[in-house]
Amino acid sequence: MQTTHTVLMIRPVRFGFNPDTAINNRFQQAPLDPAQASERALLEFDHYVETLREHGVTVLVVQDSPTPHTPDSIFPNNGWSTHPDGCLVLYPMQGENRRLERDKGVLQTLADHFVIRERVDFTPLERHCVFLEGTGSLVLDRQNRIAYACHSGRTHPEALELFARRMNYRIRAFNAVDRNGAAIYHSNVMMSVGRDLAIICLQSIPDLQQRQAIEQSLLDTGKQVLTLDWHQLENFAGNMLELQDEKGAPLLVMSLNAWQSLQGPQRALIERHARPVIVDIGTIERIGGGSARCMLAEVFLSRLA
Repeated sequence: MQTTHTVLMIRPVRFGFNPDTAINNRFQQAPLDPAQASERALLEFDHYVETLREHGVTVLVVQDSPTPHTPDSIFPNNGWSTHPDGCLVLYPMQGENRRLERDKGVLQTLADHFVIRERVDFTPLERHCVFLEGTGSLVLDRQNRIAYACHSGRTHPEALELFARRMNYRIRAFNAVDRNGAAIYHSNVMMSVGRDLAIICLQSIPDLQQRQAIEQSLLDTGKQVLTLDWHQLENFAGNMLELQDEKGAPLLVMSLNAWQSLQGPQRALIERHARPVIVDIGTIERIGGGSARCMLAEVFLSRLA
């Protein structure tokens, strides 16, 4: 099962610029007026939820709490992932204030609504400064049990190996950089994998052998590949997520900036595979350094009776 029609989202309190993560997230920009930016982000969030529900997606919204302050809680996909066998995986995160998100009721909300048969906890790796930030670090081809991952300070080879062994995935690891040669902090910024369509900025992989190997892996697993340029990468066109509506029809969720950066043939290719769902989250993108995919934690668990 590659896609789901159920997601969990965190409604933010005092969303803002996070200096802990800005060290290696070059997409983040500090706001001139933090209070106004927080208010605007809340409006963007609420409209995002409404748009998903209008398209037949089940959205479980968890309200963040004021304390402790966790400015990036709006991006829940980095801390945990769920799997159709009932497994909940917890991940080691680099940002110390991001680790506080685990104790703010989100995991209990999952347990209150869904069947969790097993927990796999990789968070002790944080003590050794070994990190793997969920489906930010890992772009999962769940159908073929392949995890695509670009190396960075947030995605360590040791953690990738542990994930692969424990979750029975093959790892396709590579190095990826932005146009200035800096390592890309999360794999899901530069690529997205759906049922039949993969979207990727291949030119961000400087090693030609790695680039060819990743593209070939996508093609070998039956994906049509849509390639992005630098401008599109910088507008979060790699940060899309394929979902499905309540009838199983495919949806591809993306930001307005991402959609507007695409050329006509690219849009047409997307529309052949899925219905685009476009949300205006420019404030969240600019300050948080993450986009539409980062705000969605996919739920593959069965609901409690």
